[in-house]
Amino acid sequence: MIEMLIAFVVLLLVGVPVAISLAVSGAVGLWMLDIDLITVPTRLFTGMDNFILLAAPFYILAGEIMNRGAITAKLISLASMVTRGVAGGTAYANVTSSVLFAGISGSAVADTAAMGQIFIKGMPKEGYDKNYAAAVTIASSIIGPIIPPSVIMIIYAAVTRLSVIDLFVAGIIPGILLGFAMWLVIWVQARGGRLPVSENPIKEGEVSSFVRDGLLVMLLPVLIVGGTLGGVFTATEAAGIAVVYAVLVSSFVFRSVTLADLWDAVKTSARNTASIYLLIAAATVVSYVLIIGGVTGWVSELAGLFSESPTIFLMVVAALLLVIGTFLEPGAAIVLLVPIIAPEAAKLGIDPMHLAMVVILTLTLGLITPPVGVCLFVACRIADSPVYPVVKAVFPFLMAELGVVLLLVVVPQFSSFLPDLVR
Repeated sequence: MIEMLIAFVVLLLVGVPVAISLAVSGAVGLWMLDIDLITVPTRLFTGMDNFILLAAPFYILAGEIMNRGAITAKLISLASMVTRGVAGGTAYANVTSSVLFAGISGSAVADTAAMGQIFIKGMPKEGYDKNYAAAVTIASSIIGPIIPPSVIMIIYAAVTRLSVIDLFVAGIIPGILLGFAMWLVIWVQARGGRLPVSENPIKEGEVSSFVRDGLLVMLLPVLIVGGTLGGVFTATEAAGIAVVYAVLVSSFVFRSVTLADLWDAVKTSARNTASIYLLIAAATVVSYVLIIGGVTGWVSELAGLFSESPTIFLMVVAALLLVIGTFLEPGAAIVLLVPIIAPEAAKLGIDPMHLAMVVILTLTLGLITPPVGVCLFVACRIADSPVYPVVKAVFPFLMAELGVVLLLVVVPQFSSFLPDLVR
């Protein structure tokens, strides 16, 4: 196991992509265990051979199409209409837009890129510090993978065989809690006039247009969740329907997407899907090595120490995942670790939805923290700012989001109530 870890760290340090580093370090682990290396390609294909994963490329494509359909601007207009005239109003609008946009993209990185182009470049014109604008955008971006639809939840469902729609529904309350936590931080920071008052003039007749367009966009997650719960279609079929809806709204209602845009969305989605699948396949090899290498026994012994305190066990897991998430992409970490953690959590009586929300949210926080926080570096590039001042500005929001993680750990009903209700 140590040799595998060393190989992984060395490969990352020399600049080898994460997926390749995982696959090679997995091969090193198999070699150290004296297992035929033919297992590597076998496990690579086994990791991707899951029907649930078919939904991922469709949700990614739906998000790409909606992104190209002027959807971001429409959601921001709707959010800004509600928060105008308030101290810190544009910061509130930034978070609100991320909550709305989460129902389309399902991706924190897509949220950062789309919102960043508007808010990180636009907020300084109202008097905001550019590092603060980047911080709000980064911190709110992690709502994307929590509120349905979510590609990370599809990966989690593929690993655990849980219901995708149950995971989607379970993410609604945690996603809203994240939004409220960020609004609270902005409210505290805005007291005493420390944040500019939003001045967003709206012309007569624009209100109804903003509301109509916003409702059309927000209908997408309602269609996905409602149709699946109603038995009209499966979660995988819902992904295909999401693509059709995205094409119809963007091309024929908003008239903002051309055939060239659609083709570009297909190509981008194909690249993103290939990256995700390669990470999943490579992580499957490492997970297999860990399991046959006896790591499950160590985790079982650790879990035994918390047999009377499942909540403490979940806190320890969350703390470990916070560290791991700063170095490893959430999807790969889920494939790598959840098959080891989930059985022990079940033995302790922890609800599967409760564990899922804590794991997903905790790992997603790694996207906004150094050393390899993808959202952090995307925002810094848009803001043309060094990392340190942005990290300093994002710190209060990160503390608030850690508070939400702690709340989810202590109160399992926030994760399990809605899935239990819709069942």
